[in-house]
Amino acid sequence: MRTLLFLLQKEFRQIFRDPAILRIIFVMPMIQLIILPKAADYEMKNIKVTVVDHDHSTYSRLLISKISSSGYFVLENYSPTHLTAMEDIEKDKTDLIIEIPAAFERNLIRENENKLFMAVNAINGVKANLGGAYLMSIIQDFNKDIRLKWIQMPRLNPEPMIEVRSSNWFNPLMNYKFFMVPGILVILLTMVGAFLTSLNIVKEKEIGTIEQINVTPIKKYHFILGKLIPFWVLGMLVLTIGFIVSWIFYGIVPLGSFLVIYFFAAIYLLAVLGLGLLVSTFTSTQQQAMLISFFMMMIFILMGGLYTSIDSMPVWAQYFTKINPVSYFIEVMRMVVLKGSGLADIQTQIFVTIGFAILFNSLAVWNYSKRS
Repeated sequence: MRTLLFLLQKEFRQIFRDPAILRIIFVMPMIQLIILPKAADYEMKNIKVTVVDHDHSTYSRLLISKISSSGYFVLENYSPTHLTAMEDIEKDKTDLIIEIPAAFERNLIRENENKLFMAVNAINGVKANLGGAYLMSIIQDFNKDIRLKWIQMPRLNPEPMIEVRSSNWFNPLMNYKFFMVPGILVILLTMVGAFLTSLNIVKEKEIGTIEQINVTPIKKYHFILGKLIPFWVLGMLVLTIGFIVSWIFYGIVPLGSFLVIYFFAAIYLLAVLGLGLLVSTFTSTQQQAMLISFFMMMIFILMGGLYTSIDSMPVWAQYFTKINPVSYFIEVMRMVVLKGSGLADIQTQIFVTIGFAILFNSLAVWNYSKRS
C-alpha cells in the first residue's frame, strides 16, 4: 500500500506540473461541451430553394409563401426556366427546385388535381431526404387547406371523426440538446480517459524513466494502478465539470440520481482507462499511441449511437456495438438523464462494463513486462 501511495504521489506531481495536460483535461472538454451541442443539430434548416413559377397565380403565390414561411427553407432565387434553375444546383447555390406548371390554379380547380415538379440536390443525402420530406409535407398541408375551403360540410357529418392527440415522453419539448449533451459528455470523458492514459506509459519509455522503474521491486499491478487511479480521479472531476456546464448553458438536470451516473461512470472509467493502458503497453512511441487512440475514438464515436441510432444500423454493425463500451455509457446517460432510470434498469450495462474493465486491465497488467 505504501508503494502505491508513492506512485500516486509521483503521478499527480507529473500531471499538475504539465500545463498542456491540464488544459486537455479541463479546458478542452468545457469548450467542446459548450460548442458541439449548438452545432450538432438533427433538424435541417436554411434549405435553399429555387422556384420556377410558370403560373403566377394566387395559388402559386400562396404555395411559395407557405414554403418560405415554414422556417426550414430559404427562398434563394426565382428562375424563369428549369434550365437556369438547374444551373443553380450545378453551382451549389440551391438545394431544391420546385417547378409550378402553367395553369396550376385553373387545373387544380377544374380537374381537381395537378402535378408539381421537384428536383433535389442529392450530394448530401441526409439533407436531400429531409428537405424533400419537409417540402412534401408542406405541399400536402397546402393541398389540405385548399380542399377544406371547397368542401361544403353538412350539418351532421356522416363520416366518423377520429382525433389524434400525441404526447412526448421524457423530452416533451423535443429539444435535441437534451438528447445530444449526455452523449457528447460521454465522448469527452472517453477521450480524456483513453487518450491520456495511452500516452502515459509510452511517455515514460521515451524520456527513459521507465528503466528506473523497472529496476525497482515495484510489482506490475502496483505500476498499472499507479497509472490508472490518478486519471480515474480526474475523469470523475471532468464528469462533474461537464454536468455543471450542462446545467449552466443548457439547463439540463438529470431526472435520475447523480449517484447512479457516478456509480456507472466509476466502472466505465476503469474500462476505458484500462484500454488506454493496454494500448500504451503495446506501443513504443507517443505517435503510435496517438494514432491508435484516434483510430479507436473514430469507431467509438461513429458506432456508439451518438449521432446514428443503433437500431437503424446494419445487422453486423449492431452486433459490433455490443463490444463497444461507449455505446453502453451513452445509453445509460440518456436513460438516467431523460427517463430517470435507476440501478435496476441499467444492470445489464453495469455487468457488461464490469466485464470490459476486468478484461482490459487484466490484459494491461499481463502485457506490461519489466525488463532490467
